[in-house]
Amino acid sequence: MSRRRIGFWYRLAAVIAKPWLIVFFKRDWRGMENIPADGGFITVVNHNSYLDPLSYAHFQYNTGRVPRFLAKYALFKAPVVGGMLRRIGQIPVYRESTDAANAFRAAVEAINSGECVAFYPEGTLTRDPDQWPMAGKTGAARVALLTKAPVIPVAQWGANEALPPYGKLKLFPRKTFRVLAGPPVDLSAFYDREPTAENLRAATDVIMDAITELLAEVRGEPAPTERYDHRKAVRAQQAARRAAAATENEESGA
Repeated sequence: MSRRRIGFWYRLAAVIAKPWLIVFFKRDWRGMENIPADGGFITVVNHNSYLDPLSYAHFQYNTGRVPRFLAKYALFKAPVVGGMLRRIGQIPVYRESTDAANAFRAAVEAINSGECVAFYPEGTLTRDPDQWPMAGKTGAARVALLTKAPVIPVAQWGANEALPPYGKLKLFPRKTFRVLAGPPVDLSAFYDREPTAENLRAATDVIMDAITELLAEVRGEPAPTERYDHRKAVRAQQAARRAAAATENEESGA
């Protein structure tokens, strides 16, 4: 089975970043044994802070298997940023593609060549008021079904205490980065199915359930019974505003 070397530029980034992470943050890392020693695989990680990539990358770097993150293809064309992304082996996403599977072709190629590709399946920082994982997007499930590679769920907590979603950095008192990797998610039931929107959504729900279960263990509290869906919440807020405006108009016309 194949396994890509870490590479000079990734090691250089680690040499620069790791001392600062060690000084400013404590660590509670578990589940490293679930990171595959060889072959391509996918990790799916919850997202509740802009510091998450540093917290998670530090954890996985110490397993000897570095994560390759997804980035918009347009960033790779930028003179400075693009060069750095290429040097440290990050993965372009071709969002301009009309073919959803083709949008992730570089990720599929990377996994098939022995890479680890990291997904934040929520697609953005969680909007859940209590910072639980939201409903996920289907990209990770699509790539998992195309490659049949192991999908390792990862939960992290603590980066959000240092840098809350859309908040300000608070380094002191010193925070603990908690990261827990779980066993592979079983998606074998979906391997022989057509990648319809319904099947991709069902596979994504299995992935998000695994991440949420791990996060509940990390946080030491039960997860909510219903996952937060930001699109539904926005629609509900819009409907409430329309209803309130209609009531106000009726009252003013009375």
